[in-house]
Amino acid sequence: MSLNHDVIGVESEPVEKSWTSKDTLLYAVGVGAGLDDPTRELAFTTENSADVRQQVLPTFAVLAAQGARGRDLGDFDRAMLVHAEQEFRLHRPLPPAGTVRITSKVTGIYDKGSGALVVSEALAVDPDSAEPMITSRSSVFIRGEGGFGGARGPGSDWKVPDVPPDHEVTYRTRPEQALIYRLSGDRNPLHSDPAFAARAGFDRPILHGLCTYGVTGRALLHTLAGSDPARFAAMSGRFSAPVFPGESLTVSMWVDGDTAMFRTAKQDGTVVIDRGTATIDPG
Repeated sequence: MSLNHDVIGVESEPVEKSWTSKDTLLYAVGVGAGLDDPTRELAFTTENSADVRQQVLPTFAVLAAQGARGRDLGDFDRAMLVHAEQEFRLHRPLPPAGTVRITSKVTGIYDKGSGALVVSEALAVDPDSAEPMITSRSSVFIRGEGGFGGARGPGSDWKVPDVPPDHEVTYRTRPEQALIYRLSGDRNPLHSDPAFAARAGFDRPILHGLCTYGVTGRALLHTLAGSDPARFAAMSGRFSAPVFPGESLTVSMWVDGDTAMFRTAKQDGTVVIDRGTATIDPG
């Protein structure tokens, strides 16, 4: 088994991706919107509530920018692949239903010793005007594919501030959260099939990293942006530990102007999203 390094820098053919009001509503419920109090977050979970206009959770941008596929990454065991990092920038708020044209490419494959880090970037534009709507960057870690002698990749100077967080918010997840979230498109059996999860070293299916990311994004949106998606410009974070459906997540936030640093942790203190940053427009 080996990765195909020739894919680096090769841009995919453009593809169009559309979504409906139902897709954005389902995504919101899939990342926990309305849990505990169905009358909260109605702007994201309903389209016909009195005096409430449907809006889209900013983290849906990650799903909206997926779809383009470049050249084959190579031959490897898909059970050894985990989502490592995710970043997006919204160039304008997303509509409840819409279409984008997407191109993507692998920007680097880095040797981490025990595995390989594959970094990709996607650009989603308005198909009519070609104006950018979403820039998305992500990386996956593939265990067992390192040791090829390549560069380790760029470092990061992110560190936990030496002051208490300005905000801490705790959201719980449902025991069946992964079964709901998978209906938004990620049918990886790691999140539903106990036998597949066991191959990856887990005693039961784990929650999608992007579901944890979406729960975190809700906390940032409501705490820092006044629940206004138009103020939510960008978000990035590194997945550092698995989450099991039903666990609660606490998001700690340190605010500096229009930038916030954050970490998401389980109730036992295990950090599950690390090195987080978000950009919030003042409004």
